[in-house]
Amino acid sequence: MKILLTSLGTRGDIEPFLAIGELLLKRGHEVTCLFPEQFRQLVDGAGLKFESLGPEFLELLDTELGMAAMGGDVSQIKKILAYIKLAKIGRTTSKKMFLIQHDIIENQKFDKIVYHPKTIFPVIWEIKNPGTTMLLSPVPYIHYTKGHTHLAFNSNYGEFFNKMTYKLADWGLYKTISSSIKWIENLNISNDEIKRIIKTRRLLYAISPQLFEIDDHKDERAIVLGYRQREYQSEWHPDEKLLSFLSRHKKPLFITFGSMTNPEPENKTRIFMEVLAKNKIPAIFNTASGGIQEPDKYNQDLFFFVNNIPYDWILKRVHAVIHHGGSGTTHSGLKFGCPTLIVPHIIDQFLWNKLIYEKGAGPRGIKIGKISTENLEPKILGLMHNSNYRKKADEIAEKMQNEDYEEVLLSLIEEKVKVHI
Repeated sequence: MKILLTSLGTRGDIEPFLAIGELLLKRGHEVTCLFPEQFRQLVDGAGLKFESLGPEFLELLDTELGMAAMGGDVSQIKKILAYIKLAKIGRTTSKKMFLIQHDIIENQKFDKIVYHPKTIFPVIWEIKNPGTTMLLSPVPYIHYTKGHTHLAFNSNYGEFFNKMTYKLADWGLYKTISSSIKWIENLNISNDEIKRIIKTRRLLYAISPQLFEIDDHKDERAIVLGYRQREYQSEWHPDEKLLSFLSRHKKPLFITFGSMTNPEPENKTRIFMEVLAKNKIPAIFNTASGGIQEPDKYNQDLFFFVNNIPYDWILKRVHAVIHHGGSGTTHSGLKFGCPTLIVPHIIDQFLWNKLIYEKGAGPRGIKIGKISTENLEPKILGLMHNSNYRKKADEIAEKMQNEDYEEVLLSLIEEKVKVHI
């Protein structure tokens, strides 16, 4: 089969698609990945064909406005205003990416398209080519789930208002699609067709059922198929200084904000270091995309800084992890039995923070713009010393190791079975 995988976002939005791509490639399928330009090297390294959505989307997130939306000491109102301004500024970028999706999909005629919620042309393609697309989400609550609002609201307002949040989200998607189709002549798609596809499209959740479950017997629209990670064969090798640090500290803490940036990385890093130094807790900081910044002077016996260290290597060597709350990082930490403290920056990260706390795998975290030495200290002490967190994380890790949805996933993509039950 000729299969397209298309996703838009940061590394956490891309990884589940790459993992599926590698699986499909081994199965003998012809696989193309349509991602932002920044992930070209990642796709090439996996041996998959790459098509580019351009670099502009991620470049926009690295601007001062993008950083305000992603985190920092800004009020919720200012953050919402930043999102609105980003949407207006990004209108040209959105049009470009939409037209790229249209051209590649129309010209290459794929047998199946697996797409991320942020990529919208596949919804239109499904109208004209029923049964050829699947929506793959690395985050929960994007279709009606009893007892919870849509992901964007992250609450429980009671069933009536909960349902309204999903309808509001679907309406927003409908408006986006209906306005986008005006960029292409002669599509001849009605508003009713768009609404029908939004309500009935097939949905796969790339999430562990240890964190998110739906009733398979009652829910005919979606299925939870676990979080699949790539089989990393990295040429990365640890620095001798890092190995020496780990030999001296048997229970260090790992801190990373992944792809997240913020306007005050130096200040945020200082807050963590003050708490850790006071309590003599050794830590490894991952600077990654710049949300954490290595200071000029610090206690190098207690702290170690790295850049883009492979999670599957480091997480098995630490006691606990503090991170931004991305879907992939959340799953990775729990996979290796790490008690987890999330410092959420945006949208779904607040939900993962809530889920980790409710599952008992770590304390409830504090959003990036509100952390201080005073409120962070008891959270870190609990994370490192509460044995119940470790016990629960180990339980989840054991269950995650036994998850095996590979054949079900392949069967769905290869149309041997249907998502609709």
